[in-house]
Amino acid sequence: MQEALAAEHAAVWGYGTVGAALAGADRTPVVAAAESHRDLRDQVAAVLTARGADPVPTQAAYQLPFPVLSAVDAARLAVTLEEGTTSAWVWVLDQAAERSVRETAVAAACAAEVRAVSWRPQAGVTPVTTATPGLPAA
Repeated sequence: MQEALAAEHAAVWGYGTVGAALAGADRTPVVAAAESHRDLRDQVAAVLTARGADPVPTQAAYQLPFPVLSAVDAARLAVTLEEGTTSAWVWVLDQAAERSVRETAVAAACAAEVRAVSWRPQAGVTPVTTATPGLPAA
C-alpha cells in the first residue's frame, strides 16, 4: 500500500500541473480528479498509520515525464498519472490478503481507469480503453 500511497501523492501533485495548463472551464475534471486522489491518499495514510506503519511522505516536487506546454500535454500528463495509480493499485490487488484492501484496490483502479478514459481523447491517445488496465501490454 506504500507504493499506492506514493502514486497517490504524485497524482495529487501532478494534477496541479495539469490544471495550470488548462483554461478555467477545462479545470473542472482536474479539480474532481485531484480531490479524489487526495481523499484516497488520506484514507490510505490513515489505514497505514492505524496498522502501525509510517506512511510514505509526499515529495516536495516530482519529475514530470515530459514538458507540459499545452492542453494536449496536460491531458497526456493526466493519462500518465491515472495509469500510474491504476498500476499501483493493481499491484496492491495482486498482493493483498485482506478483503477490505482488495476492495479498496479494485475501486481505486477502476476509478483511475475511468478518469484515464476521459482524458485519452483529449491527449490524442488511442484506444481510449484497455482490456487490462494497470497491466503491461503483452
